[in-house]
Amino acid sequence: MPHFQIEYSPNLEQVVDIAGLCAQIRATAVKIDTFPMPGVRVRAVRVDHYAIADGDPKHGFIDISIRLRAGRSPTEKQAATQRIFTTASTYLAAAMADHSIALSLEMRDIDPEYSPKTGSIRAHLAPPPQEDNA
Repeated sequence: MPHFQIEYSPNLEQVVDIAGLCAQIRATAVKIDTFPMPGVRVRAVRVDHYAIADGDPKHGFIDISIRLRAGRSPTEKQAATQRIFTTASTYLAAAMADHSIALSLEMRDIDPEYSPKTGSIRAHLAPPPQEDNA
């Protein structure tokens, strides 16, 4: 854990590099102690059916949902939320200057009692580089 789910309107595909946004969020997330690197998952899903504000099709949205196993302090979660939101805001700044885009983010705790997990990613990660003590 955590899982980052990005939902976005299809009218942004010509304006925003969504794969680049995913990569940027992943790069930031793995530098945050609250998010263990082997558990980071960032995915984006295009939402074909939506209605925004006055219904004008020029409006677009990007909504980032972070699901995280319970156990982090409110301070840790708030700091992590802000770092991810700042990363997304910075990445999207140029597009938002020229286009009508709503950006939102929400972090939610997952109760581990009701969310079993398994996987083999950790076994397939490259070992961390050794420090040279010479």
